[in-house]
This record gives sequence, structure tokens and C-alpha cells, in this order.
Amino acid sequence: MEKIQLSSLNPNIAHLDWAEIAAQLDLEGYAMLPGQLSEDMARNFVNQTTTMCTSQRSLLESSGSGRGELFYFGASLPAPLENWRTEFYRNLAAIANRWNEILDIDSRYPAELGDFLKRNRQAGQAKAQSHVVSLGAEDHVNLHQSSEGKHVFPLQVVALLSEPTVDFTGGEFVMTEQRPRMQSRPMVLPLKLGDAAIISTSVRPFKGTKGHYRVNMKHAISRVRQGNRIGMELTFHDAP
Repeated sequence: MEKIQLSSLNPNIAHLDWAEIAAQLDLEGYAMLPGQLSEDMARNFVNQTTTMCTSQRSLLESSGSGRGELFYFGASLPAPLENWRTEFYRNLAAIANRWNEILDIDSRYPAELGDFLKRNRQAGQAKAQSHVVSLGAEDHVNLHQSSEGKHVFPLQVVALLSEPTVDFTGGEFVMTEQRPRMQSRPMVLPLKLGDAAIISTSVRPFKGTKGHYRVNMKHAISRVRQGNRIGMELTFHDAP
């Protein structure tokens, strides 16, 4: 089986338009990153990760979180994927620190992912959360946040590893935004095969007419009507 190459994931993360990405995150709470994986690499990646993660398979039904299967990577992600996550973190830490400053949160994130994960372990956060999610017909993921623990990174990366209308129908990636004293605002991210997106993990600042305030974010995957939908979530912090 062909090995995953870092260059196939994205050789130029540092050279993405991070000013535009930051602006989109400020405005919507997510930023689309089209074509982060080629079609061949996305499908090959599915085959490898579901095999590697079989020992850490979890059913969404068991936690009341929906219906379908999660395959957790555990503490050690495949090296190219860990490099990918590390490079994303380096570029997202500045955005995360700016958000904390706006929200008057004292903590700041270190420049390197390894240093941040050390803080996690010192606080008793050692449960890795990054995973592949496999959903068949009638499966879905309920609205949720990956926000457990003292040290929570406010951004994460999601990717779609199968092709809408070809491999599956339904299964839209959905986010909701709850502003104070307002009804929730739903958003559907138009992910295609190989696309990724940076999303808000739980809370983010929103600039209103009277200044910034905190809004609450959740995400979900709607019911798959036919076929098999496979996606991935990468988080930058561990859970207790």
C-alpha cells in the first residue's frame, strides 16, 4: 500500500493566505481550505487509518453522540499527519492568542504544539481526540464541542475523505452559532472530497455594534441518506 506523503497532505501550509483565513474565522467561525488532499491520497488515507485505528474503535451510540463509528488515532498520529497538525498549530496559535486577548482570557498558547501538549499532560489531559469518523446510511453525529479540560485550543481542523453524491448523499457538515439573546444560526460547510476546513472548537469572539462578545459554537454531521461518508477531525488539545 502506498504510504502517505507529507507533500500529498499540503506542502505549503505556512504559505496559505493566513490573513484571509483569520478574517474568515473572525467573520464566520470557520475557513474553507479546498483541495488539501488529492482524491487518490484521500482514499488511500482512509484505507490506512481505519486499519491502524481498529483497536481504538468507538461507537457513537455508546455515548449518545449519534450513530456511526469513530476510529481514534491515539497518542501517536501517523508521522505525516502529525507533521500536518504541528504545522497548522504553528499558524493558528497567533489567531488563538488574539481571540483570547479579545475575550479577556489570561492564558496564551505557546508557539509549538509539543509545548502546548505538555501543558495538557500536566493538567491531567492525556486522552487524544483526533479521529476518523465513518458513517453509513441513517448514521449521523449530534451537535457537540471538543471542549473538555482546562486547556482547550479554540480551533480545530476537519476534512472530508469521501465524495458527496458519489460515495454518499446527505451527511452535510453543520455548525451552529449561539449569540447572546438570539436564536442559533446554522451553517452548512460545502465540503468536497479532499477539502479541509478550520473551525471554531467551542467559543469565539464576535464583533457587534457595542464591541466584541463571546459566541458559542457547535458542530455536527447530518443524517447520511445513502452510502458511506468518511471524514476526519484533528484537535490540538487532549481531553481529561
